[in-house]
Amino acid sequence: MVRKSIVLLLFISVVICRNTYANNDKKNIWAKYQPINIDTVVIVPTDYEKAIFDFMNEWYIKKTEKSKCKRDSLMPVFYDDKTYIDRLQKLPYRIEMPYNNVVRLFINKYAERIRQVEYMTGLGERYYFAIFEHALAKYDLPLELRFLPIIESALNPKAISSAGAGGLWQFMIGTGKMYDLEINSLVDDRFDPRKSSDAAARYLRDLYTIYDDWHLVIAAYNCGPGNVARAIRKSGGKTGYWEIYPYLPKETRGYVPIFIAANYIMNYYNKHNVCPAIPTFIQTTDTVVINKRLHLMQVANILNIPIEELRFYNPQYKRDIIPGDIKPYSIVLPMNKIQEFANNIDSIFAHNAENLTKKQVIAEPATAQHDSTQSNTKSKSKSKSKSKSKTDKSSANTSHKVQKGENLSTIARKHNTTVAKIKKANGLSSDNIREGQRLKIPK
Repeated sequence: MVRKSIVLLLFISVVICRNTYANNDKKNIWAKYQPINIDTVVIVPTDYEKAIFDFMNEWYIKKTEKSKCKRDSLMPVFYDDKTYIDRLQKLPYRIEMPYNNVVRLFINKYAERIRQVEYMTGLGERYYFAIFEHALAKYDLPLELRFLPIIESALNPKAISSAGAGGLWQFMIGTGKMYDLEINSLVDDRFDPRKSSDAAARYLRDLYTIYDDWHLVIAAYNCGPGNVARAIRKSGGKTGYWEIYPYLPKETRGYVPIFIAANYIMNYYNKHNVCPAIPTFIQTTDTVVINKRLHLMQVANILNIPIEELRFYNPQYKRDIIPGDIKPYSIVLPMNKIQEFANNIDSIFAHNAENLTKKQVIAEPATAQHDSTQSNTKSKSKSKSKSKSKTDKSSANTSHKVQKGENLSTIARKHNTTVAKIKKANGLSSDNIREGQRLKIPK
């Protein structure tokens, strides 16, 4: 998605390679692009570093165990260009995976971050990648795109960019709503892994109908179709990503290379001393439809599920509240808790409801009360006859308890007085009264 701030600048000297490395099929797998100046600034996608930092500080990082894989050491491992090229070309891809110095830069950056890659591969393989693949396959899109959220959010479902993009796929609010994501104060489907993945797949499909080129689609996903159109125009009408490369926003120039690098590292992490860190808490899940207002804490307390786990499965509920009283919503639960939820449904909804789910439906403002003591004190300096007159007038007032269906007009007619006098006697600023309210009726 479109983002504006810059998080990290990597200053590198790029040697432009014009020769091609040809395999048996004579394919050009070294990406050609327009000459760029030495010491060109290559920009990591905005907020990527922050997303990784936030991801590494999430509670579930401590809920993992290392997979049983062999590795020589904890030191980063790097390879030569030919090895990277050969491995990329062995991937079963629909989106071309060409290689160049910028791709190498990002592969090596991933290789350096053994710890972060361990957690991302573990969480992705255990939970998220299957969700992404399901959405992509539904619309017949390349499964290589399942690694876009690696770049977008570092697999942090609660990631928010400085520009306001949110979720695994980093949707802006406007784009999210265009693709039927509900976004309000309580619910934000941009954080829902399944709904946001389906929306992202449809958005990518629509971009492909425009460009018929997956590299341009990926670029447009990052910087927006307008910037890609501008780059095509500035290049003289060329339509290849590497041909319009110099005319793209600087951040987007690194976006396709880092996408290629993410595909490489997610497929060859075992060649770089990476052993996935498997989340131990993740279980098989199912959904239950809720038709009443529910707080996740009610479920957590009654079913003895850590609230962090419920939030992980249901990150779209921003305040932990499921507003099922407005319309039906779903809650994702571990499969082994589904029957227990059904058996204890009444207890769950009732648990601490006064504090967790009660809504203020009607609010009656307090009415001003006359201080008789203060009034009597002020009246001491007045004549006895005037004081007596007020007392007589006060004693002449009667009381009326408001019955169902009554209003000030009907009450005034019943007591042969006026609405204005009743309002004045009771300090009312409006005609609003409620059943059971006791009113003073002046004569």
